[in-house]
Amino acid sequence: MMLTLLAPVVLVATAAASPQAEIESALTTSAAGWDDGNLERFVAIYADDAVFVSGGKIARGRAEIAKNYAKSFTGAANVRDRLSIQPVAWRTLSKVHVLFVGRWTLAPAGAAPQTGLTTLLFERRKAGWQIISDHSS
Repeated sequence: MMLTLLAPVVLVATAAASPQAEIESALTTSAAGWDDGNLERFVAIYADDAVFVSGGKIARGRAEIAKNYAKSFTGAANVRDRLSIQPVAWRTLSKVHVLFVGRWTLAPAGAAPQTGLTTLLFERRKAGWQIISDHSS
């Protein structure tokens, strides 16, 4: 006689993080790169083919966006101090596109903060949620 023991199998379903939570996490990681003076980490959130519009200028692609920001980075620091981004509005456009409007703030030590608005279009790609369009003022 053959006895077969069947151990109960427990499947735990883990809730996938919401697009909003994943994007907020990516924004936090990017801002930490800014604060740490790590340009590569700061711009990793941008897709290779992203478009950035600010101050009447357009930068096309992550490399050009990084080049525009490079002057703010010296050694292992950022000359413009701490960056924070606060959500203002979210709009889900599709399963792979989310529009984010936020307020960015740069808080230099001993000086008045600078602040402005940004509109970011995120696209879910293999690397995760990435910015494909950024308009900041």
